[in-house]
Amino acid sequence: MGIVTNQLSNQSIVTLAKQNYEKEQRSKVPGYRVELPSLGKVYPETSPLRAGFVELRHMTSYDEDILSNSSYINDGTVLERLVDGLLLTPGVSSTDFISGDFNTLIIVSRIHGYGPLYPVTVTDPKTGILLEREIDLSTIQFKPFDLVSDASGEFEYTVQLTGHKLTYKYLTFNDTKSVDPDRVVSSFMRHAICSVNGNRDKTVIENYIKYELPAGESKKFRNYVLETIPGLNFDIEFEGEDKDTFTSRFPIGPEILWA
Repeated sequence: MGIVTNQLSNQSIVTLAKQNYEKEQRSKVPGYRVELPSLGKVYPETSPLRAGFVELRHMTSYDEDILSNSSYINDGTVLERLVDGLLLTPGVSSTDFISGDFNTLIIVSRIHGYGPLYPVTVTDPKTGILLEREIDLSTIQFKPFDLVSDASGEFEYTVQLTGHKLTYKYLTFNDTKSVDPDRVVSSFMRHAICSVNGNRDKTVIENYIKYELPAGESKKFRNYVLETIPGLNFDIEFEGEDKDTFTSRFPIGPEILWA
């Protein structure tokens, strides 16, 4: 029994040594600083993200293996695993970011890995015809964000109908993974609302969502959170067939990191 235990222990040491070696070697790849659209204000002061920027390293062929890993693609974690491998800022994981900041890391990684030009297919709203166009990713701007947070990265909101005072946070990837797909609305509210009239008790918040917050006010709150969340402005102007311009959006997915 002791021999088996020793073998397992030795295997663990070897595996850990390999992981540490790979991490050390990857950390030698040149890095760069990425500013976050949130300015770090959506994170607690205890988080390294409060600084408003992170350090990433340049992508290598090792990272392209992650992008082509079928298991990661199938379980939807390919972008998270990529960012985890690129992050140089200590104490930070891909799931700690809100979506707008995370998308910024993907865009910047793409620019540094393959350049800023990215081909897209858009629909001309006048003709309905699909057009092949090219976006300069380096021209995408941050959405304006001037809300003031407290030391916990929380923001204030007043319910219009009742005057109730809420504090809320913008959901990180960790939070969104905990949202119940069968109760999306109430689950989102439970994760977003941090206090009701100064009370942070989870049971109080749960009962408030269940029994006191009117549906119309709930919808106003959710829309407010979604409209104000920091991020990139993906409304891109394109030239149509008749040379007039129109505005369209494009989604962020693993394909944006394919050259």
